[in-house]
Amino acid sequence: MRERLGPTRRDVLIGSGAVLAGAAFSTRVTAAAPPAEPVTPALITAATKEGQVNYYTSTDLPVAEKLARAFEAKYPGIAVRVERTGAERVFQRIGQEYASNIHAVDVVNSSDAAHFIVWKRNGILAPYVPEEVAKFYPDEHRDVDGQFASFRVWLSIIAYNTNLVKAEEAPRSFADLLDPKWKGKIVKAHPSYSGTIMTATYQMQRDLGWSYFEKLAKQNIMQVQSSTDPPKKLDLGERAVMADGNEYNIFQLKESGRPVEPVYAAEGSPIIVGPNGIFKDCPHPNAAKLFQSFALSREGQQLNIEIGGLRSVHAQTREKAGRKPLKEIKTMKDDPAAVEREGESIKSRYTRIFRV
Repeated sequence: MRERLGPTRRDVLIGSGAVLAGAAFSTRVTAAAPPAEPVTPALITAATKEGQVNYYTSTDLPVAEKLARAFEAKYPGIAVRVERTGAERVFQRIGQEYASNIHAVDVVNSSDAAHFIVWKRNGILAPYVPEEVAKFYPDEHRDVDGQFASFRVWLSIIAYNTNLVKAEEAPRSFADLLDPKWKGKIVKAHPSYSGTIMTATYQMQRDLGWSYFEKLAKQNIMQVQSSTDPPKKLDLGERAVMADGNEYNIFQLKESGRPVEPVYAAEGSPIIVGPNGIFKDCPHPNAAKLFQSFALSREGQQLNIEIGGLRSVHAQTREKAGRKPLKEIKTMKDDPAAVEREGESIKSRYTRIFRV
């Protein structure tokens, strides 16, 4: 049994009447959103005196580290300590720390948007609206009370190793993965570890049915943990095809010359939103605000796109040439509230089906 801070995510969501739809999220209004805040010389001075920001994230470590190094280069004297693990582990760790009255985390990112509902309802998130969020983010991608906003958007996709699979023989749909020719050649990640895969699993079982996973399990799947793992196994040639995993890792690998190719399933690709938020009792409040402003700025978001392979909702960002624009991709519908309601049963059923 995982330790939790206060009520379960499901209890909190039911109690709050939260509704999260599409690729967006919203929460019940509990207070007026604070005024948007620009980055000022006073904020930079105060943040530099604190000298550090602790960032807990489920973003792939190389991507998170590049964001951290870019921030450090822009604001010398402030070090970013990146603590990266899977979204469920991030959630568990913060719950354990706060239960022990340990306030170590400054800024958090999770690939499970429902985590932010729990943290907000427990009263441990700090309201802070960076100026660019107020100006350039769609309403559905920023909390109505200013406690979090969409830091990253991405897809969970199919992909294949181009050295092992010819383009004309590659799968084009989830249904294609059930072809006997892929038996023993597929890798996929686990919803009990990864928030991305939890979200993707929910969307897929809703749209395709659990019978799809029962059939897929007969394909002798290589089961890994994180959504960052299938692209790595694909790159190494340990498996020819991945059934799920981060689109952004595939972009990174392909653009560095590695033999991988993304596939956007005919049924639709699961879409995931990963917000950022600041904790009220964080040890470095000014550095946290400065880092949050940078991460959600056009500069930080464009870095996510160019280097991280991620998508952004910031109105002034531009997608990278050579990548299929998000608007041209058929996606499944995200519903974090439903993920919360069904999360534990999804994990249990998935574990029974795949025996892992």
